[in-house]
Amino acid sequence: MRLLMFKADGGRRLGALRPGTEGEVVELSEFADLRALIDAGETGLAQVRSTLSSARATSRRLADLELLAPLDPPRGNVIAIGRNYQKLAEETAHVLDTEPSPPTIFTKAITSLTDPFADIAIDPSVSDRIDWEVELAVVIGRRGANIKRERALDHVFGFTVINDVTARDIQSDWGGQWFKGKSLDRTSPTGPWVVTKDEIEDPQALKLWLRVNNSVKQEGNTRDMIHPVDAIVEWASKGMTLLPGAMIATGTPDGVGFARTPPEFLKPGDVMETEVQGIGRMRNRIVSAT
Repeated sequence: MRLLMFKADGGRRLGALRPGTEGEVVELSEFADLRALIDAGETGLAQVRSTLSSARATSRRLADLELLAPLDPPRGNVIAIGRNYQKLAEETAHVLDTEPSPPTIFTKAITSLTDPFADIAIDPSVSDRIDWEVELAVVIGRRGANIKRERALDHVFGFTVINDVTARDIQSDWGGQWFKGKSLDRTSPTGPWVVTKDEIEDPQALKLWLRVNNSVKQEGNTRDMIHPVDAIVEWASKGMTLLPGAMIATGTPDGVGFARTPPEFLKPGDVMETEVQGIGRMRNRIVSAT
């Protein structure tokens, strides 16, 4: 299933793409939002399947909808994994003059998330080194702590796309402010929907792309992760409970702007496209905050 949130009749609605159709969205009015569906577990998913198969269900054209971030807000800050692709670890080590190290866990504020096709406003008085990061995001479906790797995917509800947009000057020059540098308001788009895990045959065989003004800046594959999804869930849950509706950003491949020669950063007028194979593509225009 592909589950999404959209605006309608002055409010937010949950919907699902009807399988076998081109852009038909079935409204799931029995659930307030995606988090409510996740909390309903297998019973909720069975109800969605029944609604999707019903000819009486209310449906809308995808092309007519304004899509929202599918999980807004996730349950707790976004859990994020740093330096999880070998080439990026080597690339950033060269720039920062450090050796590649195991991934770093940090978080992003939920207020940093925005819609999959929203404009992203940047304020040069806050940061003039705004960078891009395409990532596969994992949505947790079942509560757990100290999860064993062989059972980790049992705790996954599905997957989505996140662009972990980062203020590099804040991240690096303020004494290592990862949280602050990655938490500027409404800068990180997610979506365009959450794909349930049954539709992703292998989360370690997905291509990722990031384009700026139609120029490919990042092109990678999740098979190149140092720590794959099941290992990330195991590691993140050590001594820490993962809650249903939590989101984990699994890291980005090489090609980020600050590691380029010369460095490249986003500016008003730029258009980013962020895509993960089998999930979907987002498109966001950079605008001036003023």
